[in-house]
Amino acid sequence: MDWVTWLIWVVKGFFLAMFLLGGFAYLTWYERRALARIQVRVGPNRAGPFGLLQPIADAVKLIFKEELTPTKAYKVVFFLAPIITMVPSIIIAAVIPWGPLEPPIVLFGYTITLHVADINVGVLYLMSIASIAVYGIVLAGWSSNSKYAMLGGLRSTAQMISYEITLGLSFVTVILLAGSMRMLDIVEAQRAWWFVVIQPVGAIVFLIAVLAEVNRAPFDMPEAEQELTAGYHAEYSGMKFALFFMAEYQKMIVVSAIAATVFFGGYLEPFPAFLTNISWLSWLKVSQTPYLGPIYMLIKIVILLFGMIWVRATWPRVRYDRLMAFGWKVMLPLALAVVVITGFGILLAQELDDRVLLMVIPAASIVAGLIAIILVNRALTRKRILSYEPR
Repeated sequence: MDWVTWLIWVVKGFFLAMFLLGGFAYLTWYERRALARIQVRVGPNRAGPFGLLQPIADAVKLIFKEELTPTKAYKVVFFLAPIITMVPSIIIAAVIPWGPLEPPIVLFGYTITLHVADINVGVLYLMSIASIAVYGIVLAGWSSNSKYAMLGGLRSTAQMISYEITLGLSFVTVILLAGSMRMLDIVEAQRAWWFVVIQPVGAIVFLIAVLAEVNRAPFDMPEAEQELTAGYHAEYSGMKFALFFMAEYQKMIVVSAIAATVFFGGYLEPFPAFLTNISWLSWLKVSQTPYLGPIYMLIKIVILLFGMIWVRATWPRVRYDRLMAFGWKVMLPLALAVVVITGFGILLAQELDDRVLLMVIPAASIVAGLIAIILVNRALTRKRILSYEPR
């Protein structure tokens, strides 16, 4: 392996890290503007045109802000916890493909692939790196030597572990449909149909689970400011707080990229085949213009990020006991049902040698989802009636 190959890896890794760091800054602007639009407000509009310089102003403010360390904090762990939280949010993106292998992109006689790493167990890599982030939050809560921060850390442990099981089962659904754990194979398997079409309930379960994994509303219990005065990062200030802030928004970008890859066709064109088969529109195909792959991915990521912002603007925070009950009593059984239905549908299509029978999967999954909604509604209605009965 020559030095140029190493240089290409370093440059691609650098650009990916810069994309996530720049994306974090302007995702805050995007969120504030979108929330303002939804809530009939103006949003940031003073710093630069349309408020585009606001993230830079916020960065300067945080850099010069005084950093405080509690006297009785466990200082080494207190210092390392934000780093342990932030680093996985960058390196997890290494296996996400941004373009196809064919046709190759040749630059100065070298073939450039639009991903940092192509490993045959990409899904396992995603799950293993995602599970590391919980350590940073737990250690931040414990090392602060504060009751509020400790409660936030404990909440995050229970919540993230609970929803990681559902997330893992959602990945199992994707692996069954693609027949591979390699991220490029998962995208290429969606050339005929995106997996969100074949398994819509599985996609919804996945999206809910990642919301809980990144501690976004309505699942932002580890940092519930009304109860825990910011939770696990209550004792952090200055750039240490900024690292937690960066990690949350970078994880939003990364999980949107993962969702786009495993359920929404990844870098594939978001147009129906009959449109791209027209001769003068054929250049829109990624198979003909591989440079369009990152653009298509970016469009899908922006749409999914808007979905997260919309949920934050719409849904109130879930009560903690209901959050955990929802994870264990609704999401986990539904994710298991989705895996069983997917496996059954694939087996049926293979045994009868008819791919049309794959449509059994979305039909049965929607039925399972409706049953789950009816059962949840019945349970909530029963609790409401019991709460009004005289004692």
